[in-house]
Amino acid sequence: MLSRDQKSQYRKDLFRHLDGLVTAPTAYTLHNHGVLKHILASGTAQLKDLSSQFKANEGYLNVALRILASQGWLDYTVDNQQDEITIKTNAKSAIVFEHIVLYKDVVDLLILSGDYHPRLFQKEPFQKLAHIFEQYKKNYGITFSEDSTHRAIQEQILKHIEGAITAPSIVALGMNGMFHKYFMEASFRADEFHKDTESFSSLLDFFTHLDWFEKNKETYKFTDKGLFFAKRASAYGVTVSYQNTFRHLNDLLFGDPTTLWNTQAGEDEKHVDRTMNVWGSGGAHGAYFKKVDEIIESIFNRPIHEQPRGIVDMGCGNGAYLQHLFEVIAQKTLRGTMLEDHPLFLVGADYNQAALKVTRANLISADIWAKVIWGDIGRPDLLAKDLAENYQIDLKDLLNVRTFLDHNRIWEDPAYINPKRASHSTGSYGYQGRRLNNNLVEDNLLQHLQKWSPYVQKFGLLLIELHTIPPHLVAENLGRTAATAYDATHGFSDQFIVEIPVFLKIAKEAGLFPVEKYSSKFPNSDLATVSINLLQGE
Repeated sequence: MLSRDQKSQYRKDLFRHLDGLVTAPTAYTLHNHGVLKHILASGTAQLKDLSSQFKANEGYLNVALRILASQGWLDYTVDNQQDEITIKTNAKSAIVFEHIVLYKDVVDLLILSGDYHPRLFQKEPFQKLAHIFEQYKKNYGITFSEDSTHRAIQEQILKHIEGAITAPSIVALGMNGMFHKYFMEASFRADEFHKDTESFSSLLDFFTHLDWFEKNKETYKFTDKGLFFAKRASAYGVTVSYQNTFRHLNDLLFGDPTTLWNTQAGEDEKHVDRTMNVWGSGGAHGAYFKKVDEIIESIFNRPIHEQPRGIVDMGCGNGAYLQHLFEVIAQKTLRGTMLEDHPLFLVGADYNQAALKVTRANLISADIWAKVIWGDIGRPDLLAKDLAENYQIDLKDLLNVRTFLDHNRIWEDPAYINPKRASHSTGSYGYQGRRLNNNLVEDNLLQHLQKWSPYVQKFGLLLIELHTIPPHLVAENLGRTAATAYDATHGFSDQFIVEIPVFLKIAKEAGLFPVEKYSSKFPNSDLATVSINLLQGE
């Protein structure tokens, strides 16, 4: 049985693993192009000057440098009034930059693995992985410094490397059933799980080195530490699902910034493994959905004339969230006892036709009546028109819900730019390599929410949303937040996560106000990167 202190330490390790997944390829790419050497020699640099000198795509260079600042390796200052971003070295910079070369092996492995199946364990990547295992066991030849700051940086980088080599394997094992109850409770041999026993044993031996397994001759059994990480395998899934984005950092930062967006009709997304992303998201969002359930129960326990006619889930994915909400209402609310006289009008909307097909099949299988239609989060007017003309229902009479979607809207330059706007956001934003200043991102968010405002004034917009936090705050709390990973995966893929206060400020400008009793943030501190709000008119 793990103690509270042990669980706390392993949780910190998990967050640092996520840091490593995104920091290693980012820092190594900047190192390879001489950017870090230049910054170290200059001491202070302006983002625009760096972009010009290194012929970099400014939007993604901004994301990359902010990632390093979030790890405490640079100081990053945004002046939104002057539209200037200043990068400065600090006491850690020189120490860190001399160690960046240690990331080479894991970055090479990242690129190599792109030629192989993301969830199978194949021979060639295993051979590269085995070499890295041996180097890691020797601490990559590091002689640990007696200086506490220097040693902390060395340990930080080693933990990054540990994350970069373990997290993809943890996700593959989790998705392939390795963490089934049978394997977690009993001893097993490597050949029970993989035909290449020798290679797979090298992976299990490395996990044994990390004290995740104990080995008895040729059998393995989870330790309590190993069970801790196995049960949290999905927490790695979302970040690992973006590995292909990080394989292409050379292009994103210094080449063709559209390389991951040039897809043919019907072709899978290039920047993310969507199956893995959905798997990771499903395992990580349980706490948020529990809070949403409480809100749904409250709304549908009101007198019937105060309830919405139904729910529309924009970005319905596979329909699981809509199905879950229906079951909560049916089983736990007043409305659930009145469905024959007051049926619940359910709408699943998505931009992706494949998602609509899956949603339709899943809801039919669950014997849930719902309309499943095409929808664009940026065009609520089209959704309203479709519902009115084809189903004789007013979008305003429905409760609108969505999860982690608004920050993933397709960018469009705002029709109105507020010349007096001075954003308080510290975020870094790009669109196909172009840098978007934070004032413009706020104007864009305002325009987006204004489109929805007429339709959600009455019953509201129930959102679970992702956010950023200032990089200095992340650096002061390493091991306590996944913010660096969120900023990297979303920043390099043209998604726009802003701080909670910034999001709510813009919502109010759009005439949408949070119902305070329904508002939550996770964690409930200044490190909050997820919020739940019911936004509606006053």
